[in-house]
Amino acid sequence: MSKHNFHDGLTLAEEAEKLGKRALDLGLISSFSLHLFPDCWQFSLPNGQGAELLTPEEAYLRFKKLVEQFEQSAKDLPKT
Repeated sequence: MSKHNFHDGLTLAEEAEKLGKRALDLGLISSFSLHLFPDCWQFSLPNGQGAELLTPEEAYLRFKKLVEQFEQSAKDLPKT
């Protein structure tokens, strides 16, 4: 996952969306929503008191960290 698949703001936001969907599929987050505005994308993650709003950059880094931690812990499990 060290290869970056984005070249500008739009492709970064698209990669953040893909990572968010992956985190959702893995059960690492309960949900997220994506708000599309003409000039920007905004990711919304639920928390105890409402929702946390993230920029595409923040969402990318958050989702990437979650997925990488999950994949690393899966590698560390003993094989039976």
